[in-house]
Amino acid sequence: MTTDEASIRSHIATARRVVVKIGSSSLASAKSGLATERLDALVDVLAQRQISGSEIVVVTSGAIAAGLKPLGLNHRPVDVVQQQAAAAVGQGLLMAAYTHAFATYGIRTAQVLLTIEDLAEKNSYTNALHTFGALTRLGVVTVVNENDTVATREIRLGDNDHLAALVAELVRADALVLLTDVDGLYTVHPHHPEAQRVDFVDDVASLRADVLRPGTSGVGSGGMATKVEAARLACTAGIPVGLARWDQAGPMLAGDRVGTVFAASTKRYSRRHGWAAHASAAQGQLHVDAGAAKALTTTAASLLAAGISQVEGSFHSGDSVEVVAPDGQVIARGVVGFDAADLPEMLGRTTSELAATLGPQHAKPVIHRDDLVMAADVSPLLGRVI
Repeated sequence: MTTDEASIRSHIATARRVVVKIGSSSLASAKSGLATERLDALVDVLAQRQISGSEIVVVTSGAIAAGLKPLGLNHRPVDVVQQQAAAAVGQGLLMAAYTHAFATYGIRTAQVLLTIEDLAEKNSYTNALHTFGALTRLGVVTVVNENDTVATREIRLGDNDHLAALVAELVRADALVLLTDVDGLYTVHPHHPEAQRVDFVDDVASLRADVLRPGTSGVGSGGMATKVEAARLACTAGIPVGLARWDQAGPMLAGDRVGTVFAASTKRYSRRHGWAAHASAAQGQLHVDAGAAKALTTTAASLLAAGISQVEGSFHSGDSVEVVAPDGQVIARGVVGFDAADLPEMLGRTTSELAATLGPQHAKPVIHRDDLVMAADVSPLLGRVI
């Protein structure tokens, strides 16, 4: 994929599978509740894109915000239990509004509620993938929200921005569009007199902008920092990103020069690689010697049993584990190819020794390079070993 601004905008305009994330502040306020006229206007745009042949997946916030007015609350609660109660009331209202709005175009909708933990666990990640695939084949617009009624830390992690990036990776989206209450990324806070909008980010990893001040809507939990982090996750997975104000959804999806677009990495890695980097919860640790640590950090090497000195945790083949250098620093995360119980008798042995003593099925990397993610590329939102 080319990385100039015009090409990125054109790509978003013609993308076949698009994940569109809609923030709380775009849909509701504590005073007025769910803004159905805004939701209807957004659905008008998304439905037209779906009818034209694209596959639309909506990641929506707004359940907590939609539940505030019915509960007589005039601001988003700080207490997690009250947030969950508001979400329980608001989620039905939110989904009913989406269902009705899309139905006017003859489009069916489905609700998928997720937590970050659902995507961190291998089996539930796979099940979610199969569900999305089935719904897409049936021509259904999937409306995804965080399962705020049971989530704990997740409902404070950025108004579904991280979730949207993970869903975009999961469904192998061709583009991710983040809709919010700001018309793009600015060099400093938009209220600052010297603020300038950034039209194009060719390398989100080297971005220099003041994105630390939170939003002021009173109903969302995100801010520009979480949107930039979501853009980084998607772009490193090979997915270009558009960021715009909610009422610019049509022009952004049409490729017009609104908002901010982020260029994607030219290399799109596998789902396993993306899961390890951005979603997985590490189930254990592999401690390596100095030679293995150097090879992993300076060359495109796989992790072999010969370089492993110690195994911690209880994990199975296909789980995510951390790789730890002799100084105790985590240098990588990867999808392991063996169960923890199988590794002790393999440690320190070369591939040829393993083949001769334990059989050819053991003569393979413990973590193949294609399933290995260096620590610098692991999402900072991921937890440590569980």
